[in-house]
Amino acid sequence: MLIFYVSVLTAVIYASLFEWTLHRFVMHRPFLGYWYPYVAHALTHHRIFQSDKRYHLQDEKDKHTIHMAWWNGPVLVLLSCIPFDLAGWYLGTWIIPLTAMGTIACYYGTYEYIHWCMHLPRKRNIERTGVFFRLNGHHVLHHRYPDKNLNVVLPFADLCFGTLLLRSKIPFNQVRGEMIPDLQPGEAQKTVAHS
Repeated sequence: MLIFYVSVLTAVIYASLFEWTLHRFVMHRPFLGYWYPYVAHALTHHRIFQSDKRYHLQDEKDKHTIHMAWWNGPVLVLLSCIPFDLAGWYLGTWIIPLTAMGTIACYYGTYEYIHWCMHLPRKRNIERTGVFFRLNGHHVLHHRYPDKNLNVVLPFADLCFGTLLLRSKIPFNQVRGEMIPDLQPGEAQKTVAHS
């Protein structure tokens, strides 16, 4: 049972590092001549969704740019599981790769759902939580400073690699809303009672 819990914890940490690496080196610049993620994310998603009122969906025709293409999930989950497959093969157990695959698939699903809720708020239950409130502010700052706050789900890699930004250093025209913290410099963080 210990191997299961260690696999889950390792997979969550690894998924944060994988998300950060993919976001920084593949989604925000062309990678080895591969332009699709860069165009879809940096040039399209960031052009449509910014850190002001355009952080939320303004035009229904742009809804498809919130989430990744349907095939990205299976491809990214399978790619990110390779180290766990090798570890399972080396140790002679399927617990590690199967646990990692399930954990990473859940992480990816969480990424897509939270990201969807951030850009298309509908007062869902998750949007009323303190965790969402903080992650939403984290993501607003990413749309203001694209080289910061590269994680969406778990900002562990942002903390490790020095890209974590808690508030803006200069005032900016920020999106406002009940589930978005005040990210302006020098002001007290907006507090909201969360269930």
